[in-house]
Amino acid sequence: MADHNTVSVYEKQAAEWRAERQPKSTSAVEAFAALDRPDGITADLGCGPGWHTSALPSPALAIDAARSMLEMVPEHAPDALRCRADLAALPLATGSLSGAWASRSYVHLDRRHIPLALADLHRALAPGAPVELHIFEGDADFEPFSDDDFPGRRFSQWPEEWIAPLMEGAGFELDALERLDRPPKVATLIVKGRRARTLPDTVGPDMRLLICGLNPSVYAADAGAGFARPGNRFWPAALAAGLVSIDRDPRRALIDHGVGMTDLVKRATPRADELTTDEYRRGLDRLKWLAEWLRPSVVCFVGLAGWRTAVDRKAQAGPQPQGLAGRPVYVMPSTSGAAAGYQLADYVSHLQQAAALAT
Repeated sequence: MADHNTVSVYEKQAAEWRAERQPKSTSAVEAFAALDRPDGITADLGCGPGWHTSALPSPALAIDAARSMLEMVPEHAPDALRCRADLAALPLATGSLSGAWASRSYVHLDRRHIPLALADLHRALAPGAPVELHIFEGDADFEPFSDDDFPGRRFSQWPEEWIAPLMEGAGFELDALERLDRPPKVATLIVKGRRARTLPDTVGPDMRLLICGLNPSVYAADAGAGFARPGNRFWPAALAAGLVSIDRDPRRALIDHGVGMTDLVKRATPRADELTTDEYRRGLDRLKWLAEWLRPSVVCFVGLAGWRTAVDRKAQAGPQPQGLAGRPVYVMPSTSGAAAGYQLADYVSHLQQAAALAT
């Protein structure tokens, strides 16, 4: 969630901030506004006084956590809708946005919580909707700048090489990554992409279990939850095993129970057998990055095919001798309704054994 102290700085010093930060050009947001997009509302996320909101296609929605900033928006974008909200939990209907512009706003979220915030943005966007995010380059989880002229704020910074796996995991196609120097301040990374028809990761700090599917089915991608198809045994088994308390709700699984969810391959397909060996192996590289960064207690692969293809073709269900980025790995059979020979009790047992590896 947004940092209370940072929001307080903007509440108290909105007018001073606007006076010192008046943009010299809106050409970048105008170029974004000209992109093809689905019908609907385009959002300015962390809108500040509304400079960029004014250049977005109508209808435009200005969102900010600081009321003082929103009160200035009509001076610059009189026709814009306004909403006071936390970027970590957008109060928007699924698929309601046709695009999202965010200039140096996600920098005010703890870096470890940004994947879940981006998952919520993915949910709010229509498939194919363009996004442009401006974030700070560097390597800081959530720290103040020593020379900040508005002290009290905290910022996250990202190594450039982290952006591609971050955006892929969040369910976005990365179209371009540009770097803008701002001496003597830190450089800005300009991330341009589109909302893909897939599932975003629901991951964060302190995961006791990271569930990794093979890849999203098209049905699951449209439903917004992995293993969503009727007949899939994952959620009934997770409920029976005591891992989760709400059916087909990956966000609550993470927040309430520390159970994260990702996929070895992010491309959605009608059937998992459409995936290639190269996709599995590239997906494993991304998963290693994720495990090194967020350090889940255990990684549980649901479906033997991915681990066998990418790591060990002779692997059997159970704990694996090879971990992943220093994390224990458990591999269990696919929970698909098409998988024969397994009962619900078998899956419950596998999930309980995987969770028992947590240290």
